[in-house]
Amino acid sequence: MSGAPSSAPRKPGLALWLPLALFAAFLALVVWGLLRPDNREVASTFIGKPIPAFDLPPASADRPGLARAQFVGGKPRLLNIFASWCGPCAVEAPQLAQLAAAGAEIDGVAIRDRKDDLARFLAANGNPFARIGQDDLSKVQIGIGSSGVPETFVVDARGVIRYQHIGAIMPDDVPMILGKLKEAGQ
Repeated sequence: MSGAPSSAPRKPGLALWLPLALFAAFLALVVWGLLRPDNREVASTFIGKPIPAFDLPPASADRPGLARAQFVGGKPRLLNIFASWCGPCAVEAPQLAQLAAAGAEIDGVAIRDRKDDLARFLAANGNPFARIGQDDLSKVQIGIGSSGVPETFVVDARGVIRYQHIGAIMPDDVPMILGKLKEAGQ
């Protein structure tokens, strides 16, 4: 009988093992993702690049405005992006005062702020800024790669961004930021 079906059992083929192998690979990927260290730092593409050209009017009656020219020559500076309506900006105010007391020169960019609100914020939280520019359209903020407030940048004496601190500066961050300023001066 030449046309009769074979009664020999079939071996499991690729159709059985492929889904099992794909599931095992997926499971291994999930376990790897859960076990590796958590890294929440966002690497900025602006580190090592010159701060863009800008010229902002004064945001405060008692401080001059801010332009790129202030970041070229002299010594490394901090550029703090902040707003009076920003809760974390009030949280970092004591640390900015501590940085200024340690000799850091700090310039600010007030984002979408009203002068009266800013004056109340500075009166309540202190004013560590040498200059404060008013950025009503967030052009400078976006131009330097800032995604929100507060953010602080270390800018060297050539006007090159050397470090970006995302979020409020906390007490533990002060020595590190002073170190970044020192590195930027070398």
